[in-house]
Amino acid sequence: MAENTEILSLVWEILKVAYAISIAAVLLMIILENRSPFKTITWIVVLLTLPGIGILFYIFFGQKIRQRKKRKHKSLKNDIGLKKMSTAGLSKTPTTTDTTPQHRNTIHLLHRNSNSPLTWNNRVSIITEGSEMVRQIIEAIDEAENYIHLEYYIFANDTTGRSIADALKRKAAQGVEVRMMVDDVGSWELTNDFFEDMRSHGVEIESFLPVRFPKFTDRVNYRNHRKMVIVDGKTTFVGGMNIADRYIDGGKEYAHWHDTHLRIQGDAINFIQSVFIYDWYMMTQVDLTSKRYFPPHQQADTSAPTTAVQVVTSGPDSKWPAIMMGMFSIITRASDHIYISTPYLMPGDTILTALKTAAMGGVDVRIIIPERSDSWLADHGSKSYVKELIETNIKIYLYKDGFLHSKMMEVDNTVSVIGSANMDFRSFEQNFELSAFIYDNEIAGTVGKQFRTDFDNSTLITQKEWKKRPFIQRAKDSFARILSPLL
Repeated sequence: MAENTEILSLVWEILKVAYAISIAAVLLMIILENRSPFKTITWIVVLLTLPGIGILFYIFFGQKIRQRKKRKHKSLKNDIGLKKMSTAGLSKTPTTTDTTPQHRNTIHLLHRNSNSPLTWNNRVSIITEGSEMVRQIIEAIDEAENYIHLEYYIFANDTTGRSIADALKRKAAQGVEVRMMVDDVGSWELTNDFFEDMRSHGVEIESFLPVRFPKFTDRVNYRNHRKMVIVDGKTTFVGGMNIADRYIDGGKEYAHWHDTHLRIQGDAINFIQSVFIYDWYMMTQVDLTSKRYFPPHQQADTSAPTTAVQVVTSGPDSKWPAIMMGMFSIITRASDHIYISTPYLMPGDTILTALKTAAMGGVDVRIIIPERSDSWLADHGSKSYVKELIETNIKIYLYKDGFLHSKMMEVDNTVSVIGSANMDFRSFEQNFELSAFIYDNEIAGTVGKQFRTDFDNSTLITQKEWKKRPFIQRAKDSFARILSPLL
């Protein structure tokens, strides 16, 4: 008995030493990754205060892959032929714009950090209702003659999802090429039967970065948050809405779902097409680089004014956090107002400082977040920023007419940003995202009008009222804030 006890004691001591060595190795890895000091310290605290759980949490969610090369993805992303096709016919001077001089540097920045060309010949319309988005997407699908490409973070097998799936199957039966990609985590509830049914009807469908052991650890935290539909290179839909019933009716939790999406016809489509081709190749190694997927640039609508659009992407495989850098650029150049709506407000030090600086310099900065979020951590994490923001004269509104899922920004009635990226750590640093920077006074005016309606449907937070919040609420906010860099 004593001998067994000694053996168990020895094994326990060996395990403790092994664990200590593992913790030391992980801590060294984190330090050598040169993250922000705030993130580094947060991970160190988690690892030291949560034995066992902390190291598992890091293995699954903390590994940094921005600088790791995805060889299969990069080999196509650097393909000269694809770049030429996506920009054929465009101006060779992407910094040239007649909108306003204040955005020339931003345009040049986004061209350099994400290879995003400025496109002029576009017709853009804004969609704020999920039912209208679905109606227009099905209408465009029904008119397809050559190909349809879809890419979504969430695609549900519910009434809304099936209506689009049925439309895709009908077109595939007619000989139209149909390719569909869904994020493996976002569309977790899709069963093998759904995939088999789509494929049996001629639809090519893939999951983005499937979460399977042993590759689980380097994929679960880096998701494809993009939403896009491309039809014949003539019409595209991008924005914040996924495909599920709750984007139509709010689901069981909310009376209404407020979101924003774009329909674009014109030159910007070819760049969006190249994004789909990159992602498709990453998952299938099938190269779709062909002129047939890049129709010649032509006037979208001779009766309508053209709109300048720069479609910007970023992700864990990108060299730069391009969308965040673009937002920072237009925030720091604002002279009159900055309006922002986001379901999750955890912007990080860079954007946070830019917003505070703008507000303290006299710019009217207003931000709308949901009164009640769909995530406990995101809800309290977002609200942890309210106090310091309103102290710099930034106006924070709580949207009360359902759930606010819109990812939108409008600055000085000259530029708007609408897309899939939230104003948070995950969108800026971890997810594959796509946002449209629109340099157009008329579009900005439409977006500004929507903001004013949203302000009316929201409650303005005052410093006096915010200070009265119960201690337990403030404690939850602070705790969520500590964990937010780990998201």
